[in-house]
Amino acid sequence: MFDYRYHALSLAAVLFALTVGVLIGVAIGDSNLVSSAKDGIVQNLRSEVSSSQHKTNELAGQLSSEETFAGDLYPIAVHGLLTNKSVGLVFLGGSSDQIDELVRNGVTQAGGNLNMVAAVREPLDLQGLASQATGTQYTALATNPALVKEFGVRMGEQLVGGGQLLGHVRPRLLSSYDGEFGKLDGLVVMRSQPTGMSSEAAKLTGEFESGLIEGATAAGVPTVGVELTSTEPSQIPWYKAENMASVDDLDAPAGQAALAFALAGDHGAYGVKPTANSLLPHVAGAVTQP
Repeated sequence: MFDYRYHALSLAAVLFALTVGVLIGVAIGDSNLVSSAKDGIVQNLRSEVSSSQHKTNELAGQLSSEETFAGDLYPIAVHGLLTNKSVGLVFLGGSSDQIDELVRNGVTQAGGNLNMVAAVREPLDLQGLASQATGTQYTALATNPALVKEFGVRMGEQLVGGGQLLGHVRPRLLSSYDGEFGKLDGLVVMRSQPTGMSSEAAKLTGEFESGLIEGATAAGVPTVGVELTSTEPSQIPWYKAENMASVDDLDAPAGQAALAFALAGDHGAYGVKPTANSLLPHVAGAVTQP
């Protein structure tokens, strides 16, 4: 007798086997497909990386050539700009050996001399300064903060022109000093953002700094604010507010060239940062031939 149940079970077993076979086949096919696609992607990536590396090497070679050209051209461009000029460097806040070396190199390449390097002690020691200012109105510095900016103006004038009061207060005003006081033909300023001070001390420090720049520029001496390309926060806005020329890339040949031109009398904001007006002053036809 024909058993429908047996027939149904047999048919179900066949269908199940077919289903399992199809799934296994699809899985094997997908594995091969994925492997093939992976190989293709890896090959394409390797090709793109190789092409990018080649382009990078070409650009690096071009950049090296341009830097060499700029380095060779720089001494010619600034030759004689500062011949026999006496230049000073003042740090408002912490000093920097790197800035000292870069400024010295920029000045000497242009024929000048860096005759004085000093760092202003901040925050100001008003009590100590007052004790050293015997015989002047500045003996009231500690009790009359309104005198701070005027004192800064006086110090700026004497910093670039010489004077007895600066000599008297020097131990209290400067944290370090190298060189000789005397008449300067140019002044380079490196300012550090005041930190670790009370709001009142920061306010008085700012007033003194502004007064010092005012005194130096009033004496007719080109005064240039400088910083490195990596300086944060940038002090260019402060230099601009004090009506100073500025260079924001002193660690580049173009920056040292711009410093020489600024000390020679060009006025602007030079460098590579968004605050710069141009990389260099417009000096076409103004280069002195060696």
